[in-house]
Amino acid sequence: MAGPDFEAEIKQLQATMHTVEQVLDIEAMRREIADLGDQVAAPDLWDDQDNAQRVTGRLSLLQGEVERFTELSARIEDLGALVELGQEEGDADSLAEAGAELEKVKKVVEALEVRTLLSGEFDAREALVTIRSGAGGVDAADFAEMLMRMYVRWAEQHSYPVEVFDTSYAEEAGLKSATFAVHAPYAYGTLSVEAGTHRLVRISPFDNQGRRQTSFAAVEVVPVLEQTDDIDIPDEEIRVDVYRSSGPGGQSVNTTDSAVRLTHIPTGTVVSCQNEKSQLQNKASAMVILKAKLLALKKAEERAQLDELRGDVQGSWGDQMRNYVLNPYQIVKDLRTGYETGNPTAVFDGELDGFLEAGIRWRRGADKAESN
Repeated sequence: MAGPDFEAEIKQLQATMHTVEQVLDIEAMRREIADLGDQVAAPDLWDDQDNAQRVTGRLSLLQGEVERFTELSARIEDLGALVELGQEEGDADSLAEAGAELEKVKKVVEALEVRTLLSGEFDAREALVTIRSGAGGVDAADFAEMLMRMYVRWAEQHSYPVEVFDTSYAEEAGLKSATFAVHAPYAYGTLSVEAGTHRLVRISPFDNQGRRQTSFAAVEVVPVLEQTDDIDIPDEEIRVDVYRSSGPGGQSVNTTDSAVRLTHIPTGTVVSCQNEKSQLQNKASAMVILKAKLLALKKAEERAQLDELRGDVQGSWGDQMRNYVLNPYQIVKDLRTGYETGNPTAVFDGELDGFLEAGIRWRRGADKAESN
């Protein structure tokens, strides 16, 4: 069996990286890093703590993005040097090592290339994810908790910070709902393909007769707003309720009424936050979530109006989007893209990149077809 054509493969990787550099505008990122660095160095930075956190957070994220690109470019250069050395000395071990590294680098470059497909209005934003248990009783609540762990593990694998705003525990096990943010550039564009209905089929650990159970959970993904986003909510349109935070099984975890629930009266949108220590902090976090959801609602209404004008009203593409089957066989399959794996354990441990990349490519194709 012939080995890889190293020269052609490396040239292709370099060409792809050049395209990625242009599309992501790495040079613009470097300029913004320099500007943010000047702001961080200012002695009065922390006079405005909200702005200081925004500036330092943005700086850290951009530095991570540029460092990821730079390190990958260096890996490709080192790969070329390793191949050249192996070929000059006829070292089969070095060439075998180069072949293994080539496969690893190709996967990382492909994942980075997918980033260039994220060109939607809010794709570059951080993501706000809400998971709700659906039909299926305690199994559905358990499934919702499994999904939350899956996304948190995925974020951890990529060193993306996760901020949990609210967790509503079910009585017996699992979650009724949970809301959390993934703080990373393009987190919204990446995770938005996860929105929709997820379905789990397994032998229920909660059924003493060991019967197979089907359960459902809904995933909602919206972009985190920035200060420049125009979402003004009059005070009279919001009802504020405070209550005592609780943990699993209804156990109280707070002796004061610090948890906050906001209801947007005109739309009926309800959000809550109980993970901060004070009522004031919870209210501020809940307002961030509410504004993000109202912006997403506004964009959805605008899109629906355009679809109606075109006479082409379609249901949400995200509904019933993925099956997780643990019995009688094991498979996780995306119903939109056809992407599948026979290792559900790895998926629930956060290995989602294959599904995310397939979803992003699928959505790009669907958008192109819709625009034609």
